[in-house]
Amino acid sequence: MLVFLIRRLSQSLVVLLVMSFLVFVGVFAIGDPVELLVSPDADQFERARVIRDLGLDRPLWEQYGVFLLQSLKGDLGNSFVFNQPALQLILERMPATLELAFAAVIIAIVIGIPLGMVAGLRPHAWYSRMIMSVSILGFSLPTFWVGLMMIMLFAVMLGWLPASGRGETVDLLGVPVSFLSEDGLRHLLLPAINLALFKVSLVIRLTRAGMRENMLMDYVKFAYAKGLSHGRVIFVHVLKNILVPIVTVVGLELGNVIAFAVVTESIFAWPGMGKLLIDSIYRLDRPIVVAYLMITVLMFILINLIVDILYSVLDPRVRIADVKS
Repeated sequence: MLVFLIRRLSQSLVVLLVMSFLVFVGVFAIGDPVELLVSPDADQFERARVIRDLGLDRPLWEQYGVFLLQSLKGDLGNSFVFNQPALQLILERMPATLELAFAAVIIAIVIGIPLGMVAGLRPHAWYSRMIMSVSILGFSLPTFWVGLMMIMLFAVMLGWLPASGRGETVDLLGVPVSFLSEDGLRHLLLPAINLALFKVSLVIRLTRAGMRENMLMDYVKFAYAKGLSHGRVIFVHVLKNILVPIVTVVGLELGNVIAFAVVTESIFAWPGMGKLLIDSIYRLDRPIVVAYLMITVLMFILINLIVDILYSVLDPRVRIADVKS
């Protein structure tokens, strides 16, 4: 197990270093922030002073070296627009994004697994076909269009739920959260459902495929032959086996939900990292963009590492095969 962890950690460090270089070079090639930060009436000396203060007069390799050294100290630079540490601005918005992402994943699991089990147990029933048809819509419909339709229906026409914002928050261990207040929960519902639609469809299909595969295996026939009830076979034996790939995929998809919550946050004006990223791209605020991408990459790496460890615990064959290779 120790060899497995050391190998995964070393791979994660290499990925983080490579991605830091790609992110920095890619963001450096986007526009010229001085054009937005300096007044058009400013003279050449004022422009030169701003360029020097921002460190944009140095060669690219030197800027990356300074960025790398500062990153090791936890400093990802100061925002060009807000003149505050970029990491601080990201961390202030992170709780809202994480709350939205976890709410979407929970919705996907709570809805997707039961529907997938029903569709897998009775694959030729009319309701199973309806479930699979709805799951196709979840894959096909654009997130931004669904979000706008949800706002039009539930906020504008019916007036049941608010259309934007985060609502009232309550401090939980010093972190503001929305789901502990009624107003915050009402604000959370629409964006969380919108973000969860694609994942619901994914979980439904994974669960259905796992149910159909496991129901044909010998251990299920043996369990029925022993006289176990149908409910015990399904919810104790079969469900335990199909949860292994579901946990793996959902864990990996959590990173995607966090990274691609940008569209949902923009539509519902959710004050998370994604909305900050969009605003920073419009203003060419490079430190914010770099800090966001680096935090996102780090989240992906940590989530993948945790999923690998959990998967190796659930299935020791993965750990043994990794050590032998």
